[in-house]
Amino acid sequence: MTQEKLSGTFRNNINIGSEVEIVQKHHQRSGELTEGFVKRILTKSPKHPHGIKVQIDTGEVGRVKWVIN
Repeated sequence: MTQEKLSGTFRNNINIGSEVEIVQKHHQRSGELTEGFVKRILTKSPKHPHGIKVQIDTGEVGRVKWVIN
């Protein structure tokens, strides 16, 4: 079974507890992704061109690249 991935640029794709891949600020150049589950959604606007900013269960903060379904 292949995993479907939703874009992280739209807030309505992301819920508390969603499994996501984020890019942390210090990994923006390398594009290194960190996987985790959303603990808090930090961006208030409905969309953001670089991804919605979230905090994952490990406490790390970054912008969502992909939401894993």
